[in-house]
Amino acid sequence: MSNSKYLKKIIIDRVNGDETIEVEDVTIEEARLTVYLNGEKIISMMCIPKDQEAHTIGFLMSENVITDISDVKEMKLSEDGLRVDIKAAVDTDSLQNLYKEKTLVSGCGGGVTGNVAGNLEIQFNQTNFVISPKVISDEVKKFYADSELYKLTGCVHKAMLFLEDETIITAEDIGRHNAIDKVVGKCKIDGLNTDKAVLFVSGRLSSEMVVKAVMHRIPIIVSRTAPTYLGVQTANTHGTTLIGFARGRKMNIYTHSGRVHD
Repeated sequence: MSNSKYLKKIIIDRVNGDETIEVEDVTIEEARLTVYLNGEKIISMMCIPKDQEAHTIGFLMSENVITDISDVKEMKLSEDGLRVDIKAAVDTDSLQNLYKEKTLVSGCGGGVTGNVAGNLEIQFNQTNFVISPKVISDEVKKFYADSELYKLTGCVHKAMLFLEDETIITAEDIGRHNAIDKVVGKCKIDGLNTDKAVLFVSGRLSSEMVVKAVMHRIPIIVSRTAPTYLGVQTANTHGTTLIGFARGRKMNIYTHSGRVHD
């Protein structure tokens, strides 16, 4: 489907020094996606109305509300694309925790999470998956070169999963956390394994971004920008390799650097 579907034309005044001219520009569509789980409304999320089913699956699995894609019995997207109805076996404790905590995350787009610090009981990631610095550098370059909606609007974030067999899955959204949920959801729906993969993200590596990788057993996260202190702590605690400032052949490896070598 063409990305032009998600663009909206507007008229703006463009100022260049002493000159102001009226021009046509484009911006991204933003909509409220509402999720119903087993007949009950559980959350509404502001997002680009694209990859809504993947977004729903990725979010619910990130929150451990759904523990495996096989637990999903039925999923339906409304005709207007603004509602997803899903029937699935759920982890009731995680669902209640999401309702109880509702922590506003630092990612743009106003997302919420029930996975606050101290709530995670995830086994330390001991995978032997490794990747070379050159591959990371090459993929970072591709990651930023191939982002159509960003080029058109300058208004979206992107997430990409680089799998062990070099399969690449991507997603874009107004929220960094939404983009991660979408790209992971795509993998889960297609039965692709994220246990040996690298997650490339745009924007800073704050704790909730790291938590999403932890929940899906993704061992390596890469960004061109910086992590927060809590993001570094979270990655270190759960055995996740955290890489920031990945630009050209340079990068900072903050945790578990043994997975990055030739």
